[in-house]
Amino acid sequence: MKLNIRGKLFAVSLGLIGVSMLAGELYLRPAVEENLIDRIRGDLFARLSLVEQAAAGQRDRERVHWDALADEVGPRAHGRVTFIDGNGVVLGDSEVSLDGLGLVENHRDRPEVAAALAGRGGVSTRRSATVHERLMYAAIPLALPGGARGAARLAVPLDEVDAALRKLRHILWAALGLALVVAVVLSSAAAQMLSRALRRVIGAAQCMASGDLEVRTRPSGTDEIAQLGRALDVMVGNLASTLTALRSERDLLGVILESMQEGVLVLDQESRMLLVNPALRATFSLPAGAEGRAALELIRNAELQEILQRAGKATGAVTGEIEIAGPKPRRLLVHAAPLPPAGGTRARAILAVFVDVTEIRRLETLRKDFVANVSHELRTPITAVRSAVDTLRLTLERDRSASDRFVDIIDRNAQRLGALVEDLLDLSRIESKDYRPDVAPVSLRAVSEQVLSLLRLRIEEKSFDVGNEIPADLPPARADRKGLEQVFTNLLDNAMKYCGPGTRVRLRAQRTGGGSLRVEVADAGPGIEPRHLPRLFERFYRVDSGRSREMGGTGLGLSIVKHLVEAMNGTIGVESVPGRGATFWFTLPEI
Repeated sequence: MKLNIRGKLFAVSLGLIGVSMLAGELYLRPAVEENLIDRIRGDLFARLSLVEQAAAGQRDRERVHWDALADEVGPRAHGRVTFIDGNGVVLGDSEVSLDGLGLVENHRDRPEVAAALAGRGGVSTRRSATVHERLMYAAIPLALPGGARGAARLAVPLDEVDAALRKLRHILWAALGLALVVAVVLSSAAAQMLSRALRRVIGAAQCMASGDLEVRTRPSGTDEIAQLGRALDVMVGNLASTLTALRSERDLLGVILESMQEGVLVLDQESRMLLVNPALRATFSLPAGAEGRAALELIRNAELQEILQRAGKATGAVTGEIEIAGPKPRRLLVHAAPLPPAGGTRARAILAVFVDVTEIRRLETLRKDFVANVSHELRTPITAVRSAVDTLRLTLERDRSASDRFVDIIDRNAQRLGALVEDLLDLSRIESKDYRPDVAPVSLRAVSEQVLSLLRLRIEEKSFDVGNEIPADLPPARADRKGLEQVFTNLLDNAMKYCGPGTRVRLRAQRTGGGSLRVEVADAGPGIEPRHLPRLFERFYRVDSGRSREMGGTGLGLSIVKHLVEAMNGTIGVESVPGRGATFWFTLPEI
C-alpha cells in the first residue's frame, strides 16, 4: 500500500510515540519503581527504630509477651512486625496468632534476618509464604533479655509500588493518546502545506515526462521544494536544448545516410543489424524491418562474413572486396571497422561501408586489355617494318625486285599503323566528354548512296552484290552526318572483309513505330558463332584474329560504330546464324 505525505508523517509521528513509550516502559518504569522502593526502604528502617524502642522494655523471652508486643506495635508501625531470636525462632508476629507461632518455620535463613543476626540491617523483597503477598522485609539487630542477640523485622506490602506503576502506565497511555491526536492534526496541517507545493511540482514533472518540455514549475520561496522546482526548470531547459541539438544531428545524419550512394551497415555486439541505409538495402534487396535481425540471416555472402569477423577482432579498419551474384553482378569494396565498446561490455559493434567498384574494376580491366591489345597490334607491323628495313639494306644494291617487294611491305605496314592510329584517335575523340555530335535532320538514303559511291571501286573489284533498299521517302533521322557516314562505311567495310567475292549485301531501313528508325546492313556471308556475338563491339575483339590482320583490320571499327550510334542517342546490335550470314542493325531517332 502506497502512503501519501500525510500518511507518512502520521506513521513517523506514531513511530516516535511508540519509541517513546517503549523507552518509558523499559527505562522510566524501572527507575520509578527503584525510587519508590528506596523511599519505602528508608521509611521501614525509621519505623523499625520505633519498634526497637518499644521492645526495649521486655524483661523475658516468653512468646506470649513478644507476640502481644508485636500485635501492639504493628498497627502503629503500619506493617507486619516480627520478633526473632538468635536461633531464627519467631517470638512474635503481628499477623500470626499466638497458637500459630509454633507452626511458623525457622527464619534464620531469611536474607534480612541473617543480616540482622550478623549485626547489620538487611532488606529483601519476596512473596511471603505465610500471608501469600508480595512484601518488602527490613530487619535490624535487637538486644534480647539476658544479652542474647535477636532481630526485629518489619514487612510492608508493595501495593504502593504497584499502584504507582499502574498510575505511571495510565499516564503514559494517556500521553500516547494525546500525542496521537496532536500527530494527526500536525501531520494533516504539514501535509496540506507541503502537498500544495508538491502537487504543483509533480504536475509539472508529469507533463515533462509526457514530452512537454515547455512547462515550468516557477516555484516561490526558499525551502527544499522550491529548490527542487527550480532544479527541475533548469533540468528541463537543458534537456530541451539537448534534444533539439540531438534532433538536428539525427536529421542531418538521416539526410546524409539517405543521400549516400555507398551502403552503410552497423552491427551490434551480437552481429544484429542496428542501422541499414537505403543504398545498402537496395544493394542486397533487404526487406523492410531488417534492423534487429542477424546479418548472416539476410546477407549470405561468405566473403562479407569473413571481413566482418576480422573486423570484430582487429584494432583498426579492415578492407576487402566481395562479389554479388544476380541479374546484375557487382563488385563491392568493404571498409569495416570496430566501434568503441559501450554499455560496460568488451564486445564491440562494427561499422561497415560498401562502395560499388564494379565500374572501376571494369574500366581497369578495359585499360589493361586495351594496353595489351594496342601493344600487340603495334608489335606486328613494327616488327614487319624493321625486318623489311634490315633486309632492304642487304638487297638494295643486289636485287632490285626484292627491294621493291620489301618497300611494299614497309608501305603496307606503315598504312596499317596509320589506320590504327587514326582509329585510336577517332575512338578517343568519340569516347571523350568533349565530343558533341552535330545533330541535324539527315536522309538515310542520301548518306548511304554517298558511302556506296565512295566504296564503288572496291565493291566492283570483288564483285560484291550490294543493294540499297532504304526507301527514299523514309523520314529523316536525327544524326550527325559525318558520324553516320562513318557508321555506314565501317559496317560495309566489315561485311566486305569477312565475306567472299560475289556475296550479297543489302542496306535496309524502316520505321519502328516508337519514334525511331531501324537501319540494317545484312550480308549472306559465313555468319558468326553465337559465342562471339556479345563481344563483337569490344575494342580489338576479333572472331578470327589471324584472318583479320591479313585483311588489314585494326579491331576498332565496330567499337567506333557503337560509340558513334550511342552518341547520337541510338542503339546497335547484331543478329547472325552460322552459314546464313549476319545482320548488323542500329537505331536512330526520327524527326
